[in-house]
Amino acid sequence: MDITSAKEFFQSLHGAKSKIISPIAKEITERLQFLVDVGLHYLALARSADTLSGGEAQRLRLATQIGSKLSGVMYILDEPSIGLHARDQERLIKTLGILRDLGNSVIVVEHDPQTIRAADWVVDIGPGAGKEGGKVMFEGTPKELLKSKSLTGEYLSGRKKISKFEFRNPKQIQNSKFHKDLPRGDKIQNLVVRDASEHNLKNIDVKIPLGKFVCVTGVSGSGKSSLVNDILAKALRRHYHNAHTVPGAHQKIEGLEHLDKALIIDQGPIGRTPRSNPATYTGAFNAIRDLFSETREAKARGYSAGRFSFNVKGGRCEACEGQGLKKIEMYFLPDVYVECDECKGTRYTKEVLDIGYKGKNIAEVLSMTVLEAAKFFTNIPALSQKLEVLLKVGLSYIELGQPAPSLSGGEAQRIKLALQLSRKATGKTLYILDEPTTGLHFEDVNKLLKVLFELVSHGNTILVVEHNLDVIKNADWIVDLGPEGGDKGGYIVAEGVPFDIIKNKQSWTGKYL
Repeated sequence: MDITSAKEFFQSLHGAKSKIISPIAKEITERLQFLVDVGLHYLALARSADTLSGGEAQRLRLATQIGSKLSGVMYILDEPSIGLHARDQERLIKTLGILRDLGNSVIVVEHDPQTIRAADWVVDIGPGAGKEGGKVMFEGTPKELLKSKSLTGEYLSGRKKISKFEFRNPKQIQNSKFHKDLPRGDKIQNLVVRDASEHNLKNIDVKIPLGKFVCVTGVSGSGKSSLVNDILAKALRRHYHNAHTVPGAHQKIEGLEHLDKALIIDQGPIGRTPRSNPATYTGAFNAIRDLFSETREAKARGYSAGRFSFNVKGGRCEACEGQGLKKIEMYFLPDVYVECDECKGTRYTKEVLDIGYKGKNIAEVLSMTVLEAAKFFTNIPALSQKLEVLLKVGLSYIELGQPAPSLSGGEAQRIKLALQLSRKATGKTLYILDEPTTGLHFEDVNKLLKVLFELVSHGNTILVVEHNLDVIKNADWIVDLGPEGGDKGGYIVAEGVPFDIIKNKQSWTGKYL
């Protein structure tokens, strides 16, 4: 039973004659209402905790705090809007307001425009990311932010927009070039999922136009992940990669002959240990090691490219085995990493660090940001190409040797996307991304969309599960699920171009668009 159904059941017991049942039912109903207020109405009561997303787990803890009714507490939330539809975000904002009105302070790290506009006070950090950030660009009320020259203020006020074309009304668009590109008619090839019935999906047939930017939308719990991740992604992994995954319940998938591969780019980490980093994952590190091995001093000492690897014996620091960090097991707490005493975090022996390329040793190169490295290696085509792609996806600020565990899910996803962009495109690839805008500022969303549209322009298909309205309004085609979450979801409420969704009065997505 989902939380909404459970709440209705216990509400029906309020008026029970028994003096024992009524107060207990009332208490249970109040606690379930807290979960509804933070947008978790679609979760089953028996849902396992390890299957919850980060945003869901955070909101669950928030619901607990509302029930405690404490005052004089400072609450700090990091992007509680993750995985929330615009409608459910309104509920969350009201809940945060209740916490504030109880006499608490609520500090939220957030990119969601609804949340920023509802705040009492805004602190905007910038102007860029990484080494280019760290300054207070603005502080004041949301109204004052709209008039400011900060990047956040520019987007919130509408002076800057995330758009691949002017968002025009249906009459204007009839004669526009954009209208000719819409996925209508027999010429468009489609991927069709027949009779999808996994979890709460109601035996629906879903059409995905190929060669387009397609968004799957809907309120939280409407069945988006069941359709895209549990059915389509698993079926494609099995079809193209012979994976032993078992797809969710469906009859068949039509149109696979129009594709030659499918890539699922999720937000899972690019590695579990500090050995993994952007340079190793993208293959840039191989080119860097080759460069160092070609220097005069390296040749004189007989150092091959392997000497500059921190994953094998030879040039690495053996005290930390090339990790630069030592792991301290805390048993009942998460493991802690501390800097290696021997190499001071450089990962290498002193002999290897003596070898320089253009005045920099291998450790100093790994500590460069992508932007710094792109300028440093501008004359090395094999390397600059990989770095340019990382710049394209908005990762100019991360370090080449930044340990994988320190990267956010959104950063890991964009590194994976950059790796695919650096490979030769076939034009018949389906890319699946689940909420790629998580943790992204408006400016970063703009950069990401440009990259995705570039892939589409080469004939590829982008399929995105998304709640971000700026992304949705720029889609070529939208499949909107709902109308609610849980058992009341799983239907196709609307499908078509953005204007088709806007015109549909049953669609919550259309209302907010």
